[in-house]
Amino acid sequence: MSKTKLTINKNGSIKIEGDFEIMDSEGKVYGLEGRTALGLCRCGLSANKPFCDGSHRNGFEHEPAAFDLPPVKIK
Repeated sequence: MSKTKLTINKNGSIKIEGDFEIMDSEGKVYGLEGRTALGLCRCGLSANKPFCDGSHRNGFEHEPAAFDLPPVKIK
């Protein structure tokens, strides 16, 4: 299995590439029709959520910058 890669795009979507499946909250799988790359909406404006339709253009701003999360807390 190939590694799945997520890219947080500047002022836009989350690009997902690789071997993946996407499920809704009920566990039903979206039919991706063989796609190995697509954009997920993160602005909330898409009419095709959870997928990006480009509605964020000129209405969503976020400059992504990678950072380290704190260590996982052991319970």
